[in-house]
Amino acid sequence: MNHDLSLSLQDQVKEAIAKKHTLAIVGGGSKSFLQSAKADAELNLSGHRGVLNYEPGELFISARAGTPLAEIETLLADHRQMLASEPQHFSQGENLATLGGAVACGFSGSRRPFAGSLRDHVLGVNMLNGKGERLQFGGQVMKNVAGFDVSRLMVGARGTLGALLEISVKVMPKPELEQTLLFECPSVHAVKRMSGFVHRSLPLSALAWLEGYLLVRLEGTETAVSAASAQIGGDVAEQSANFWLSLREQTHPFFRRHQPLWRLSVPPAADLPIPENEVFIDWQGGLRWWQTDRSAEYIQTMASKAGGYAYLFRDAGPVIGDSPPTGLLTLHRSLKQSFDPDGLFNPGLMGGQF
Repeated sequence: MNHDLSLSLQDQVKEAIAKKHTLAIVGGGSKSFLQSAKADAELNLSGHRGVLNYEPGELFISARAGTPLAEIETLLADHRQMLASEPQHFSQGENLATLGGAVACGFSGSRRPFAGSLRDHVLGVNMLNGKGERLQFGGQVMKNVAGFDVSRLMVGARGTLGALLEISVKVMPKPELEQTLLFECPSVHAVKRMSGFVHRSLPLSALAWLEGYLLVRLEGTETAVSAASAQIGGDVAEQSANFWLSLREQTHPFFRRHQPLWRLSVPPAADLPIPENEVFIDWQGGLRWWQTDRSAEYIQTMASKAGGYAYLFRDAGPVIGDSPPTGLLTLHRSLKQSFDPDGLFNPGLMGGQF
């Protein structure tokens, strides 16, 4: 059934090429709050689902792009394994998020600085390009190759380079124990204190700051976590797994305000003059979520001066997606020309650049 569906998807792409129509790639719709492509028709991958290969001993899983993330995570949990980068679902428990959507958007959770981003764990992809060709890149084992790792270029490309059909990703064992410690701390001192924890031999899996508290998540064996907890002190957070989930999925009360939500990616040590009641600091300081009515020019200039960038992530109305940094635009245009020369897929995304 799914094999036939992949052929049908390829036929739809070829038909769109013949008619000179553009296509918006859609899956479960969990990221519908992001900017949508303005296309002539949809290429729906939600039915192209199912796990293709899972070898717990080899630490990888391969699945079709429309496979729900929840289905994959349940299967991994049955074998005491997980997706290391904690990809966000943004589907409010409705299991709408798909593997293809997660890879296309490239979002990673709080574990990113310590276990790597989603991009770091993609091993290979099978995809349709803008010429209607089915291409395969990478595999199921990590290899060093010259030039671009094409499968990883698809992560965060928002479907502008092609339609993902199948994806292989690395997985990792679930830790034996997780414990989160709380430290009272003003935001102006948070990043420096985070740096201090990083330079100690601790089993860290997340460092964040929110509403007056520094959050230190420890993961590993019971012996390692207990020893680290005794070493650094702090108060043990109750129901910490649910807390981190609420931050990852943005269901925490912090994200329920009615102001625009900005996503700032900056060097971890960056000192940004953001009021502490408006910010959530994640990724050891490398990611700042800022809810503010400040102008886009003010926020983007601040992030740029700090050596990073900012874009509007969520608002009451449609959000224009983020553009690649100026220095990378030439590279992005070259890739777009190679994979989708006629602009077939997801037109208007990436800040209107593609």
